[in-house]
Amino acid sequence: MEFFTMCVLAAGIGMALGTLGTGIGQGLAVKSAVEGVSRNPGASGKILTTMMIGLAMIESLAIYALVVCLIILFANPYKEVAMSAIKAVAK
Repeated sequence: MEFFTMCVLAAGIGMALGTLGTGIGQGLAVKSAVEGVSRNPGASGKILTTMMIGLAMIESLAIYALVVCLIILFANPYKEVAMSAIKAVAK
């Protein structure tokens, strides 16, 4: 049972760290875009387009973290190894 507990903890911590970094990155990107528009309102179209592309790239990192966490939880390649080790210890 320890293996599955560790998997759940690893997935939770991995997702937390992944979303923490992307949240900070998105906040900084929006802050810089707002500052840029306030300094030069005429360039707001280019700034908005560049910001949206950047936010999409940052958000893809959070999606990758989610996919890795889901793999750890549901498609773990070491599940059989852990189960055989648990059975060996139980004997």
